[in-house]
Amino acid sequence: MGDKANTHPGAAGRATAADHPASVRNVVLVGHSGSGKTTLVEALALTAGAVNRAGRVEDGGTVSDYDDIEHRQKRSVQLSLVPVDWDGYKINILDTPGYADFVGELRAGLRAADAALFVVSASDGVDGSTRMVWEECAAVGMPRAIVVTHLEAARADFDEMTRTCAEAFGADDPDAVLPLYLPLHGEQGPDGHAPVTGLTGLLSQRLFDYSTGERKESEPGPDQLPLLERARNRLIEGIIAESEDETLMDRYLGGEEIDITTLVQDLERAVARGTFFPVLAAAPAADGARQGLGTVELLELITGGFPTPRERAAPTVTTPDGTAREVKACDPDGPLVAEVVKTASDPYVGRVSLVRVFSGTLRADDTVHVSGHGLADRGHEDHDVDERIGALSTPFGKQQRSLTHCIAGDLACVAKLNRAETGDTLSAKDDPLLMAPWEMPDPLLPLAIQAHSKADEDKLSQGLGRLVAEDPTMRLEQNQNTHQVVLWCLGEAHADVALERLRNRYGVQVDVIPHKVALRETFAGRSAGRGRHVKQSGGHGQYAICEIEVEPLPGGSGIEFVDKVVGGAVPRQFIPSVEKGVRAQAARGVAAGYPLIDVRVTLLDGKAHSVDSSDAAFQTAGALALREAAADARIHLLEPVAEVTVLVGDDYVGTVMSDLSGRRGRVVGTEQAAGGRTLVRAEVPEIEIGRYAVDLRSLSHGTARFGRTYARHEPMPPQVAERIREQTREAS
Repeated sequence: MGDKANTHPGAAGRATAADHPASVRNVVLVGHSGSGKTTLVEALALTAGAVNRAGRVEDGGTVSDYDDIEHRQKRSVQLSLVPVDWDGYKINILDTPGYADFVGELRAGLRAADAALFVVSASDGVDGSTRMVWEECAAVGMPRAIVVTHLEAARADFDEMTRTCAEAFGADDPDAVLPLYLPLHGEQGPDGHAPVTGLTGLLSQRLFDYSTGERKESEPGPDQLPLLERARNRLIEGIIAESEDETLMDRYLGGEEIDITTLVQDLERAVARGTFFPVLAAAPAADGARQGLGTVELLELITGGFPTPRERAAPTVTTPDGTAREVKACDPDGPLVAEVVKTASDPYVGRVSLVRVFSGTLRADDTVHVSGHGLADRGHEDHDVDERIGALSTPFGKQQRSLTHCIAGDLACVAKLNRAETGDTLSAKDDPLLMAPWEMPDPLLPLAIQAHSKADEDKLSQGLGRLVAEDPTMRLEQNQNTHQVVLWCLGEAHADVALERLRNRYGVQVDVIPHKVALRETFAGRSAGRGRHVKQSGGHGQYAICEIEVEPLPGGSGIEFVDKVVGGAVPRQFIPSVEKGVRAQAARGVAAGYPLIDVRVTLLDGKAHSVDSSDAAFQTAGALALREAAADARIHLLEPVAEVTVLVGDDYVGTVMSDLSGRRGRVVGTEQAAGGRTLVRAEVPEIEIGRYAVDLRSLSHGTARFGRTYARHEPMPPQVAERIREQTREAS
C-alpha cells in the first residue's frame, strides 16, 4: 500500500492482456450520483499513465457509452470499464452509476469485481442507497475500502467524514473503519478554508506532498508527530485486532514496537478478507499536474490490499439441465466459465458484450456455448446455442485494444455475440455450463407505449427485443388483458433512457400512453335476462330466443354456464351456441367495457324455429340475454389488489403507512427487520400504486424497497367506480 514504502511504480499505462490471475485486480466504484466516481476514475487513469491529461477518459465507447440523455442531464447511466496498468498489475476499474434507477448496472459491477471502493463526498455525506449497497457487499463478504472526495469544499472535514463513515458502515465494529492517512492542509484562504495539499501516512509517519502536481515524500516536523500519535495508535490497534497472530496484541500492549512490515502485511490480509475497511482521501489533479492527491495511495491499496481473483470463491455452476458441477476457483486451465455482465450495441461493430471470465481461458474466434435461463418473465428467451465469438478487446473510452485471449479473473469485450444477453454464461461448446444468476431488482414502474407511426410499428418489436437484451432489469410485457405494450422500469430516469435509446439507437419513435390496469366487472346480485333475436327479410331468416339467470360467484370462479332447459325448448345442438354467445359478451363486458367474471349463467328456457334457427342466431340471443340481465342489475367494477411489502427504515415507517392508507391501502402487519428497519405488509389497489416506485423513493429518501404480487380482484368503492366509468365514456 501507499504507506509501506517510498517507491513510485515505473511500469504504468493502459492495460492489455493479463498473463496470470495474481496480476489482476478487479475493483468496482460505488457511490451516489455526484460523489465524484467518474472524476476519480480519470484521476487514477492519469496517475497510472493511461491518459496524458485530465479529462481524456472519453465515456462514449462501446460498452462504456453514455447516451445523449446523460450528457444533457449529467447522469452516469451505465457501467463502464477502464483498465490500467500499475506496477505490473492490471487493474480493471468498473465505474457504476450512482443514480438509483440504474441499480442493475451497479449489480453487474459488483458481480464482475472482487472488491469495492466506496466513494463518499465530504460535502454530501453518506446517503441511504450507499448504506444499502454496503450491506449487500457485507452479506457476501466482499472486501471494501472508502475514499473521501470533494475535500476542496468549503465545509469539508475529513475527520468528521471518517466518523460518519464509521457510524454508517461500522455498525458491528467502528474500529474496523479507520483512516490510513490524514490530510495535510495548506495556508488558509480569505474564506478561512485551508486546502488539502497532501497526506500524512499514519503507519510510516511520512508526508506525501501533492501541492506541485507530483507526489513528493518527506519527513514530518517534530511539531507534527504528536498530532498523529492518537490516530496512529488507534489504527495500529485496529490492525492488530484483525491480525491472525494472537500474540501481537499482548506484545503491543506490553510496549513492544511492532515492525511496520508486519503491520502492513496484517493490514493487507484484513482488507482482503473483508474485515477491515480503510478510509483514504483523493482529489483530481490540477490543470497541468500529473497526479491527483491520494491517487498513488489508492492504486497501491488496490494492488496490495485488495484480493486477487483467485481469492474469490468459485461460482455456483451447473450443466444446463441443472446437474451440479465442481469448478476450481479462477483456474486458467480449467473448463471455460464466463459471464456476460454488460451488453451494448455499437453502430459500427454491432453487439458488444463485456465478459468476466471465472474459469478457463477465452480466446478470439473460439466457438462457445451460450446458456441463458430464468428471465423469460422479463422478455428474455431461454436459449442454449453455439456461437462463434468475434474479436476480443480491452476497452478504453471509445478505443479498443485487440486481445488474443482473456484468462480466468480478467475482463474483456467480445464482439458479435448475437444471441448472448446480459447474465448469460459462456462455456466450451462440448462442455456447456451455466452460472447461477445474480439477483436482479424487480422493475415496478410501468411505461405503456405504442408505435408513433406504421413505419415505427414495423421496427418496434426488434428495437424492444434489443433493449431488454441489454438491460435485464427491464421487463417487457405484452398485456393480453389491456392489449398494451408495457416496459417495466426501475424509475423515471430509467424510462427516459429507454425511450432515448429506442429513438436514437434503434430509430423507433414511440408515444407514451396512460397505463391501464386490468379491471373487471361482476354482478352484485341475482338477475334475469331474455335474449330475442328474430329477423325475417325474405329468404332464410334468423330465429333464437333464450332466457337466462345470472348470479354472482366467489372471487376466482370465472364464468360458469349451467343448462337447465327442459322439454327441448332449446334444441341440444344450440345450447353450446348460447354459451358461446354468453362468454363472448362477458369478455366484452356488460357495463364499462371490462371483462365479466365470477358469475354463474343458467339457461332456463327458450324457443327455436325449425328452419330459421342457427348457431349464429343463438350466439346473438345469448349475448343479448346477458346484456339485458346486466341492464336490470347492479354491476360491480372490480379492481386488482396487490400484496405490497415495504422494507423501510424505522424513521420513515409512520410516513410510509400513512401514505399507504391514503392510497386506499390496508396495512395487515409489520415485522421488525435487521439494521433498524421494518417490513410493512399491506394490500393496496393496483390502480393506486402505478408510480409507487417513484413516490416511495421520495418518501424514504431512497432508503426503502418494495415488492408487489397480485392478490385478487375486489369491488371498487362506488365513487371511484363512477369516475372510471365516466372516463371510459369520455374516451369512447
